[in-house]
Amino acid sequence: MTGLADAGSVATSVLQLRDVTKTYGDVGALRGVTLDVAPGELLAVVGPSGSGKSTMLNIIGTLDRPTSGTVAIAGNDVDAMSDDDLSQLRADHVGFVFQHFHLQAGATAAENVADGLLYAGTGRRERHRRAVAALERVGLGGRVDHRPNELSGGEKQRVAIARAIVGDPTILLADEPTGALDSASGAAILDLLRELHRSGTTVLVITHDLALAASLPRRVRMRDGLVEDDSVSSGDVDAASLALAIRGAR
Repeated sequence: MTGLADAGSVATSVLQLRDVTKTYGDVGALRGVTLDVAPGELLAVVGPSGSGKSTMLNIIGTLDRPTSGTVAIAGNDVDAMSDDDLSQLRADHVGFVFQHFHLQAGATAAENVADGLLYAGTGRRERHRRAVAALERVGLGGRVDHRPNELSGGEKQRVAIARAIVGDPTILLADEPTGALDSASGAAILDLLRELHRSGTTVLVITHDLALAASLPRRVRMRDGLVEDDSVSSGDVDAASLALAIRGAR
């Protein structure tokens, strides 16, 4: 297995896509996407169904390989890596948050979060310690032994976020993280993602909601497999604006 690059060695970009294409038969899901993401950014990848954003998520998360073009994550050339290397890259550098949580029904919150370290070679006791710390970080220190059926939708998503960040990933990929939540819970989850961003985590939110995307500092708008627009807002967005954006998107 080849050694992985240190994320700290990447001065200006933690994620690079260069002329990335992805085809399925005759269908071009991505048609030449170029993107740079700096360490510590918070951005939305936004677009309607069929725009290519989900395909781009899978490629950024190394769950799929591009048909052509290059992808680099934390200084690692994904195209040159074996499947085992990619698994290690995901364990070291990429955290995933999904719309429908994907929690084990019979496992406690701490056990679900500890699963995020299964491929990192961490011992059981240390996995539990770090899982509890991650749950405390997302405001669920009092729910460590609760199972998913004992948690609200917003709490389940916080458990999912804790699982995603327990390994201190370089990049957090949040796929429609508020899509299964009510407005208040969704606003709280976005506020949590902003807190993680402020602590130094690079956060990409994949969404179809234009209003939600507009509440984030940077928007990459996808259409027909291409980046149609890439814009940045000055200043920060407060929690009230996030709540308003989510209510508007409902």
